[in-house]
Amino acid sequence: MAMSRTSHLSFLVILVLASVAAAEIRFTEIRSDDRPIIPFDEFGFTHSGRLELNVSHISFSVTVPDSELGKLGFFLCTRDSWLQVLEQMEDAEISCTLQSDLIKKVFTFDKFKGDKSTFNIVFPQIDADQYTLVFANCFQNTQQSLKLTMDVRSAMYNLEGKSSRRDYLSAGRTILPRIYFLFFMIYFALAGLWFYVLHKKRLIVYKIHFFMLAVVILKGLNLLCEAEDKSYIKRTGSARGWDVLFYIFSFLKGIMLFTLIVLIGTGWSFLKPYLQDKEKKVLMIVIPLQVVANIAQVVVDENGPFGQVEIAWKQVFLLVDVICCCAVLFPIVWSIKNLREAARTDGKAAMNLMKLTLFRQYYIVVICYIYFTRVAVFALETITSYKYLWTSVVAAELATLAFYVFTGYKFMPEAHNPYFAIDDDEEEAAAEALKLDDEFEL
Repeated sequence: MAMSRTSHLSFLVILVLASVAAAEIRFTEIRSDDRPIIPFDEFGFTHSGRLELNVSHISFSVTVPDSELGKLGFFLCTRDSWLQVLEQMEDAEISCTLQSDLIKKVFTFDKFKGDKSTFNIVFPQIDADQYTLVFANCFQNTQQSLKLTMDVRSAMYNLEGKSSRRDYLSAGRTILPRIYFLFFMIYFALAGLWFYVLHKKRLIVYKIHFFMLAVVILKGLNLLCEAEDKSYIKRTGSARGWDVLFYIFSFLKGIMLFTLIVLIGTGWSFLKPYLQDKEKKVLMIVIPLQVVANIAQVVVDENGPFGQVEIAWKQVFLLVDVICCCAVLFPIVWSIKNLREAARTDGKAAMNLMKLTLFRQYYIVVICYIYFTRVAVFALETITSYKYLWTSVVAAELATLAFYVFTGYKFMPEAHNPYFAIDDDEEEAAAEALKLDDEFEL
């Protein structure tokens, strides 16, 4: 009983932490699984929702009497209802999840007619809410646990319009294709504007400015593939290859964005034409970690958020992403330290103060960007109603767009660099500011 309670609490934690999947048509193979609770997928239904469930090749490790088959079956449950189910079990009101009146039974194995190795069912869901499809195994055997084997095909969708066309995207995510395409158009325009700036000021353009253009283009292509990916899933329940392109551009965009932050943070191409050994080591750490992070993303997205292996990969993805975000901050800190030391020795106080101020601003913006997109967006997705889950995507994309615009504006090619147009008064004022700054830190 203690093990069962632990499993039920673990399922609650998974429900809270698991990212909301795009709930396309899902194929899952269960092999010799003795878990009392097996979650499959999560979906936001409207008042015209449907669940298609096709289960085949069902087999048990031990013989289950016909009188006990009702303790095995599929059901739908919301997060709030699951909390109340746990309370019912704690109070000994029920001994099996399937006995609760707070869940929606889809199919229990005592309803088999004829062949007991396969069944197909279409379950109408008219109560709008976000539900998780779950399998419950409440069969108790004192000698050995029941291990279940089966192949499960699940398809959850909502019917839209008078034609009752199927929409395989969750209720809170059905407008994502339009949102992603809108942001693609914004980045397309941004890339065109940046190309115009580079052409106009081509005599003073650094290599890193072309690198910045490549990052913007990859981000735009990534959004385009994401829009097409979600669009195909919305209509057919399958990505039809667009997910492969999305993963490719997502991988390239991730590596180049982190590399760009490292290069700007070190002052490469702005302050110096080379990278030190410790800065190269940062890139050698960040790039392989991004490879691991993208592999984890593919595993989680393609196999669903609730599998045992997928939960581990989700944790790997979060850990690696945090390490990458922390690693890219070190070069900026090193540049700030080097500029402060240079201000005391080379006599160009005003120039170094302006550079120091710029890199401090960039450091703060990078921290805000990382915090918002990794923490605040996750919190927003957790507390937001399932109907408005698209708002977390918009918030993340707006933050990313603002970060790109800030980076381009602050580090764009300038014909009259203010660093080299310093008069004596500005030099003296900057020297005093640096002295006050040092005293403040002490």
